[in-house]
Amino acid sequence: MPPQTERFNLSVTTTSGDLHAQVEVPTGFIAITDIVPVVRSLGEQAQDLEVARTIQAGKSISCQKGCAACCRIMIPVSPPEAFALVDVVKSLPEVHQARIQRKLTDTRTQLHNAGLLPTLQGLAESTQPQSDEDLEPVNQAYYALRLPCIFLEEETCSIYEHRPAACRGHLVSSPPEMCQDMETNPVEGLHVPVRAGTVLSILWAELTGEPLRLLPLPMALEWAEKHQDLKQKAWKGMDLLSRTLDGLQKFLQQTFTSFSKKPPIPDHGPSLTEKFEAWPKRPTEKHS
Repeated sequence: MPPQTERFNLSVTTTSGDLHAQVEVPTGFIAITDIVPVVRSLGEQAQDLEVARTIQAGKSISCQKGCAACCRIMIPVSPPEAFALVDVVKSLPEVHQARIQRKLTDTRTQLHNAGLLPTLQGLAESTQPQSDEDLEPVNQAYYALRLPCIFLEEETCSIYEHRPAACRGHLVSSPPEMCQDMETNPVEGLHVPVRAGTVLSILWAELTGEPLRLLPLPMALEWAEKHQDLKQKAWKGMDLLSRTLDGLQKFLQQTFTSFSKKPPIPDHGPSLTEKFEAWPKRPTEKHS
């Protein structure tokens, strides 16, 4: 017998317009991974508003299947998404799992040889926030290696339906060839009105008392395996949705504050620095 669910109509004002969405959550206890598709969907629907604004302005979206330049930048993954990715990988055929493991091993070897592996491992486990200035050299050093994502096969994402939220918001309106060198070329990225990964990280911090964190993708699976005890917790579906919306509101408040201080700048895609641009360094509200 399928679990009972409740359906809600949401209306959220974002920097790209008003988002009207319908979400459905189980009424019983659920795992943190069960809320991930809901938040990702909200992020994608908010992104659709920005896409519509871009097209209305006479521009077009350059991103197409097979263009995988963005699959070689550092991708930040929230803890709930890391747990979900482990589940996805374990559900794949063994031969596919083996390919991912080989790519992960190769990636870690290259990161080690470049001297980046200890830094990324430290970021994944750190309890202290880092400044944008501290993290920017790490993002640049990672991008300089042009390491393909461990899920990339023949320039296509092999887990496309389950890809991290940060990947979903990376869209550009500049010519696609510009993306071959996003550091020196004037890439025009679309503004991301709702960073779903950030919202999920805020939620995770609220629920667990853990530090606010986004995990470098090459470290995400290892981190999730090491912290499986945290994944076993369950929350009432209604309570989890309520806390998720609290996290979304905090994100949007911070975003609107930033917009009121300065005009939006071109968004060249996700990086580890995004976590310090859009959330408070400590949760501003605790739930009992």
